[in-house]
Amino acid sequence: MTSIDFSPLFRSMIGFDRMTSALESAYRSEPGGYPPYNIEASGENDYRITMAVAGFAEKDLSLEVKENILTVSGGRSEDEEQSRKFLYRGIANRNFERKFQLADYVRVIDARLENGLLHVDLRREIPETMKPRKIEIRAEGKADRAIDTESREAAA
Repeated sequence: MTSIDFSPLFRSMIGFDRMTSALESAYRSEPGGYPPYNIEASGENDYRITMAVAGFAEKDLSLEVKENILTVSGGRSEDEEQSRKFLYRGIANRNFERKFQLADYVRVIDARLENGLLHVDLRREIPETMKPRKIEIRAEGKADRAIDTESREAAA
């Protein structure tokens, strides 16, 4: 497999160092895989990951967020599997671990298991300080008066 050089993308982008590693890991990861999943946008800032985890109970599943990586894993004890004798096994329920790279300010707000599907709801919550704000442009000469006004208000 050849690697892709993403360096031209970052010539004019500053502070996007993690994006390089995320793009490279996405390029290297296997398509599909187990368990199958969907990612959907349910609003401007709301997302849902739905994973087909038939045969797994709540106690068999684990979700963890660390450094903007959501890890969903599932595992069943070997004792459970050995106590059963299968004549045919068509339902895959092997152990798994799936990782999702989350953007800044995206957090998990809910996770629930329903009819063999694991639903993980996410929301992007941008802090007020990061939201766009309007900057006033002052004409020449008005800047001095604005500074004088601010100085007088601070002194009061």
